[in-house]
Formats: sequence, C-alpha cells, structure tokens
Amino acid sequence: MAASTSALRRGIRAHVETWRPYTTCYPAMVGSAGAALAGGGWGVQVIAAVVVPTLGWLSGHYLGDYFDRELDAIDKSQRPIPSGRLSARTAVVCGVACAVAATLLTLLVNWHALVLVVVATGGIVAYSRFCKARGLSGNLVRGALTALALAVGALLAADRLPWTIAVFALVLLLHDAASNLVGTMRDVEGDRAGGYRSVPVRSGVRAAVRMSFGLYAAAMLIVLGAAGYVPDPTGYYLLAALAACAGTAAFSLLFEHVDDLPPRKALQAHKILVAERLVLTAALIAGGAGAWIALAVLVPALAFSLSTQAALRTGHEFPPPMEQRKATLP
Repeated sequence: MAASTSALRRGIRAHVETWRPYTTCYPAMVGSAGAALAGGGWGVQVIAAVVVPTLGWLSGHYLGDYFDRELDAIDKSQRPIPSGRLSARTAVVCGVACAVAATLLTLLVNWHALVLVVVATGGIVAYSRFCKARGLSGNLVRGALTALALAVGALLAADRLPWTIAVFALVLLLHDAASNLVGTMRDVEGDRAGGYRSVPVRSGVRAAVRMSFGLYAAAMLIVLGAAGYVPDPTGYYLLAALAACAGTAAFSLLFEHVDDLPPRKALQAHKILVAERLVLTAALIAGGAGAWIALAVLVPALAFSLSTQAALRTGHEFPPPMEQRKATLP
C-alpha cells in the first residue's frame, strides 16, 4: 500500500513538473487579455478564452518534453521523462488529449476560432520538433504561439477580431521571442552537446543578449505607444511601465554578466521575465476591462507564479549536485 501511494505521488509530481505551474497563469491571462481587448463580456465565452490557451500551453509542455527527451537526458536527467517518472508515451497521450480538449471546447463555443486553434497546435509541434533547434526562427515561432493565444481569446469571447488585436499580438510575439531567447542562455552547453543550434550556441551569449534586448525593447516601445488604442489607458500605461521596469532589471543582470554568464544568472533573469510578462499581460487586461479587474487577476497569478517558481524552478532546470557530479565522471 505504501509503495503504491509513493508511486502515485511520484507520478503526480512528474505531471506537475511537466506543467511548469509557474507558467500556467500566463496563457490564461493572455486569453483573458484577448477577450478584454476585443470587448468580450462575461460567461462561457470568456471562460473558454482562458481555458483554451491554457490547454494548448499544457499540450505544448507535454509534447515539447517528449521531443526534447534525448536532449534532456544529456543535461537534465532529473526531468520527468529522462528520469523514468513519466513515460514518453504518457507524455504524448496527455499532450494530444489537451490539444483535443482545446479543439472540442473551441467547437462548442465558437467554431470560427477553430482555424487559429489548429494553426497554434501545428505550431506547437513544429516548434518542438523542428524550430526550437534552429536559432532565432525558433524563438520567433515560440513568440507567434503566444500571439495566436491572444487572438484565440479575442475570437472566442467576442466573435470578431478588432484590428487592434494585431498590434498587441505583435507585442507578445516580440516579447516572447525575447524571453524564449533568454531561456536558451542557461542551456548553452546542453544545447551544444545535443546539436541544438540556438543563438547563443551559434553566435555567443553576447550576441544573444543584444538580440533578445532588441526584441524586448521593440515590444515595449510598441506597447507603451499603443495606449491610445485602449478604452482605459491609465491602468494600462501604469502596468506597462511597471513591466518595463522589471524587464530592465532582467536585462541589466544579463548585460552585467554578458562576458561570462553563469547558467544560474541566466535563469535568474528569466525568472524575472516570467513574472514580468504577467504584469505586461495585466496591462492589456487593464486597457480593455479596467485596472481593478486587471489587478484582481494579476495579484493572485503573480503570487502563485512566484511561489511555485521558488519551489520548483531551480530543480527543474538543474540536476541535484550529486547528479551533476556523476555527469562529469568518465
């Protein structure tokens, strides 16, 4: 009995680690931002705008970990699949199940959004299987997936896509391409060993930091300049400015160590960006639905993300010291 209970706990923890719970509030907020910016009301449509992108996000994590299982075995053997706590087959089944659930919910609420959901699902597979290992193009594809999530949320909640969604979708594309590129800076040695041609592997960390900062700066310039396109610009502008301050802190850390960037410093910068993007998305919600609603969403989401990052993130990215020592032995 004790053994089966322990195995069940190990299995549940493996799934939770695969979900990366510190990231799951983000797609939910992106979908709700799309709904708010499109003028969507309340009810089933807005719930779908939150749930569908989140299911797509979870699908991406399961399928991404499946496609990365050989790479993770080189440098991150503690992760669920290479450690044997989650089978590759289970990861595929769960990833497909999440994608199917997102598709069915979309059909029930607004079939017009189905094309976007199908394109996003295809993008998840393309990113994980082909694009991730190909440098900047992979980072841009990853950013495009978040842009699609915003559009899906808007179309599910409001039955139409206002032209301004394109502006904010571009913001999220550039922002998440930058954040994704920062994420590659903590994995340089593992990516090189696994044959992944990320920007820092191809061109060095200095070039990667400059490129990611350029993408991030472009995103923030657009978002700060787009205050005139939202019904409630005050809360939007203040939260966007707060996000820019957090982003500045993350990139200041990267530039400070640009000539010798330890993986844990790169992770620290990315942790800041994981929190920062919640604030940025809350700015979009504030622009469409008001500052108080945005804060009511942001505060618990930020608390959940920060607490789960503190509990799970480092162990997910770096093996325990004993495993690190064993990996260096001949």
